[in-house]
Amino acid sequence: MNVEWSSSVVERARLHSVLGEPARLAIVDRLLLGDASPSEVGRELGLPSNLLAHHLKLLEQAGVLERIRSEGDQRRNYLRLRTDALTGLGPAGSRIAPRVVFVCTYNSARSQLAAALWKKRSTVPTASAGTKPADGVHPLAVATAKAHGIPLSRARTAHVEDILRPDDLVVAVCDNAHEQLGDLQRLHWSVRDPARAGTGDAFEHAYLDLADRVDRLAPVVHQSGEQR
Repeated sequence: MNVEWSSSVVERARLHSVLGEPARLAIVDRLLLGDASPSEVGRELGLPSNLLAHHLKLLEQAGVLERIRSEGDQRRNYLRLRTDALTGLGPAGSRIAPRVVFVCTYNSARSQLAAALWKKRSTVPTASAGTKPADGVHPLAVATAKAHGIPLSRARTAHVEDILRPDDLVVAVCDNAHEQLGDLQRLHWSVRDPARAGTGDAFEHAYLDLADRVDRLAPVVHQSGEQR
């Protein structure tokens, strides 16, 4: 008997086939909570460059990930999951941290929005900081947060050296900050800088990107001794 499968079933079967290889699933697990360059993924997973390139090509063809060019070092590309293709998949494992600190260059928009979103999604304490903090929070960041019912008008900027503690879980929410933080252990979210465009739409796009990422990270971060 011939059976005609729906296009959605065919697409899901193709996705499961691609993710049925351990190395490719490990790549997806690595990228679920943060972006990374191909060299970072290869180094962390112990994959030689030729094999890594093969797996990345198949994941790209399946629509699971995409490459984005760094806003900092423009010779560098970052791998980013297309989360719409991964509905139903969740991050592997959990992380213990006394606090989550979001870092961007100027601490005037992305890191402030991320910390404000985190406060709504998690009981784990949070803070934000910048590698080159501006004098104040960007007015469009304040307006965007207000539109979503988040108070940000009293937020102040700060330098990473004045904020970070040894056990913090650090999340760099911009390429420049990620590339400036050196050997510091961290997650990386390659969120486009809305201040470059300077429009309400750009800030709204950044907000929605951050909200999606916070929603993925918050359930797997816990304080020591917290119920899981």
